[in-house]
Amino acid sequence: MRLFLAINLSAPARAAIDSSVAALHAPAPALRWIPPEKLHLTVRFIGERPVEQVPAIRAAIDAAVARHNDVPLAIRGIGAFPNFRRARVVWIGVAPDPRLEMLHHDIESACVALGMEHEGRPFRPHITLARVPPGIDETTLRALARAARAVRYSDVIDVTSVDLMSSELSPEGPHYRLLHSSPLSAAA
Repeated sequence: MRLFLAINLSAPARAAIDSSVAALHAPAPALRWIPPEKLHLTVRFIGERPVEQVPAIRAAIDAAVARHNDVPLAIRGIGAFPNFRRARVVWIGVAPDPRLEMLHHDIESACVALGMEHEGRPFRPHITLARVPPGIDETTLRALARAARAVRYSDVIDVTSVDLMSSELSPEGPHYRLLHSSPLSAAA
């Protein structure tokens, strides 16, 4: 199974983000825009694992997440990785917060304790809005950057769980399935 850990957003939060960034679609229709029902924050990509490992992953994440409560996500600002001139991913940002950093750290430690390789890159919380296919011209990317500066969306949502998700790749894009939800201690 192809697995990842996510903070899934409520339907109203996803709809509000989608509505706020709708103006970005016009200057860059060739981007692969993420449908609102798939908007989430990836906490940790796990990758391919045998189905037999799912119970151990669930238990480890339950224990790591249960130590946390009151983790806010301050969502604001549109950006691109690595930048708008060479964009591969367009995202809406999540402001750094020590509580979110500690949650990520404990999840990463739990994954490493299960024998997974340590993710060597820094945690840069974001919600992917679109993937940029190769060959998009600079004019489109400049127009997208201008449109992104005009987006004024800002919200703070409370994290109540970290979800173990499976992802099945298909020509239409990935299909996500919730396997298990690990509640934060305040939500338990």
